[in-house]
Amino acid sequence: MSKEKKNEKEALAATEGGARSGAIRSEGRLGSFEWVESLIIAIIVVGVIFTFVFRIITVNGQSMFPNLHNNDRLVVSSWFYNPSKGDVVILKRTEGLNEPIVKRVIATEGDKVAIHDGYVYLNDQRLDETAYLDESVETLMPNTHAELMGELEDGMVVPEGCIFVLGDNRGDSMDSRYTAVGMVDKRYVLGKAQFTIFPFSRFGGVADEAAVPVNG
Repeated sequence: MSKEKKNEKEALAATEGGARSGAIRSEGRLGSFEWVESLIIAIIVVGVIFTFVFRIITVNGQSMFPNLHNNDRLVVSSWFYNPSKGDVVILKRTEGLNEPIVKRVIATEGDKVAIHDGYVYLNDQRLDETAYLDESVETLMPNTHAELMGELEDGMVVPEGCIFVLGDNRGDSMDSRYTAVGMVDKRYVLGKAQFTIFPFSRFGGVADEAAVPVNG
């Protein structure tokens, strides 16, 4: 092989090698870009989900003790949610309160609810709430300077588009027994508490059993 041909062959090989190397580098840059793009999309999707579908809420106070504790972190679902009896819900406000509170739905629109003799009555039937409360717990109209819903002893019908809520800690809860909360407009419901995610020792689903009539 002549010296000229040998030099031409070496130059051609070097050119082809450089092209292959460039292709590899290009493919590497493309792969990195696609990975970053996928990560950004995933972050946006998670952000949308936790903005419009699920939220993380921190419990403030002991009104739902012993089922929920102060500073518990809850996952709350809000997508097309319609409150049902037994659900633990987050209220973003009420007619008389401008701060979020967490309560349990006891009655929905059209139900007649009453409180007397230490029990809750729904449609004239005493409720068994032992699915989520100790059997020794009494539900009373508290002695307080705050204005109470006095008609509850005889019974009140929940208006259309509203719910009646109570805290599980019946001795220390600002709820529908007070006019500041009263019959809550469903438009004030932020969503339903689904899970406790922190502290990890209390990780699990939120008890959302509905009460049943004693003779039911």
